[in-house]
Amino acid sequence: MANPARARQLAKQIMHIVAQAIGSEIKDPRLELVTVTDCQVTGDLHNATVFYTVRGRNIDDEPDWDAAANSLARARGQLRTMVGRRLGVRYTPTLEFEVDTVPEASAHLEAVLAKARQRDAEIAAQAEGAKYSGDADPYRKPEADQEEPGEW
Repeated sequence: MANPARARQLAKQIMHIVAQAIGSEIKDPRLELVTVTDCQVTGDLHNATVFYTVRGRNIDDEPDWDAAANSLARARGQLRTMVGRRLGVRYTPTLEFEVDTVPEASAHLEAVLAKARQRDAEIAAQAEGAKYSGDADPYRKPEADQEEPGEW
């Protein structure tokens, strides 16, 4: 098993190489909207998983996940060759591509937090003019029944 720091460094280099290759060297128009977000390399440095996300052409457009996945699968060999040339390691890792679900998960979490903030504001507005239904301290004793401290 390789050093974990070496695996992280190799993953970072692979991520930069693949991102640069997708952006400027691979001539597939379906890949122009693909963004490489992360890369992880196994402990033996033989397999690399590259995480990516796809954006739509316009704000309202839904990204074409299938076309991007097919294009990345077709360019896998070419990308691996580029990685091998630029890394200069004994064994070039195989590349796998997976969709990065972190942006969708964080958007969902943000929506849930916004809903909770809205509900908290509604409850605070309702409680603003509220009064206790009885005394503020229901366990309070009348003044005459209370003992002075130190008297026994």
